[in-house]
Amino acid sequence: MPRFVVYYVKYVDYFSTKLGRATMYSIFIMIGVLLLGAITRNVLNMPLSWTIEMAQFLLTGYYIVGGAYSMQLEDHVRMDLVYDMFSEKNKAKIDVCTNIFLVLYLVALLIGSISSTMYAIEYGERKFSQWNPSMIPIKLIMVAGIFLMLLQAVSTFFKDLAKARGITIS
Repeated sequence: MPRFVVYYVKYVDYFSTKLGRATMYSIFIMIGVLLLGAITRNVLNMPLSWTIEMAQFLLTGYYIVGGAYSMQLEDHVRMDLVYDMFSEKNKAKIDVCTNIFLVLYLVALLIGSISSTMYAIEYGERKFSQWNPSMIPIKLIMVAGIFLMLLQAVSTFFKDLAKARGITIS
C-alpha cells in the first residue's frame, strides 16, 4: 500500500481511538446530570426542566462521536448469517464492497448535517421546549462525529482492501 494510505490509516485510527476513549467518559457526565435531576425532583421537590434534554444531548454526542471508535474496533452490528462462513480474505473483499456504500451513505449524511447546521446557525434554531436550548452545539457535534465516521470508514476501506490483497495495515 502507498505510504500516504498507511499514514492516513495510522493517524485516523489514532485520533478515533483517543477521541473515542475520551468520549466514553461522557457517560459519567450524563449519569451526573440525570442524578441531579432525580435528586432535585424527588428530594428537594424542585424539578429542573433541563436535565432530561441535557442528558439526551449528551447521549447523542456520545453515540455520534463514539461511532468512529466503534467502527475501528468492529463493535458495530453486523448480520453474519453467511458472513462467518467465508475466509478472512473473502470477508475483506465483501467489506470493501460494503464500505463503498457506507462511505456514500456517510457523505450524504454529512451533506445533510452541514445543511441542518447552517440552518440552525442562520436562524438561531432552538429546541421548542420549556428549557429552549440552542440546537447549534449539538448540530456542530453531529457534523464533527459524522465527518470522523467518514474518515474512519475510509480507513476501514483501506485496511480491508489491504487484507483482501494479503497485506496488513494497522
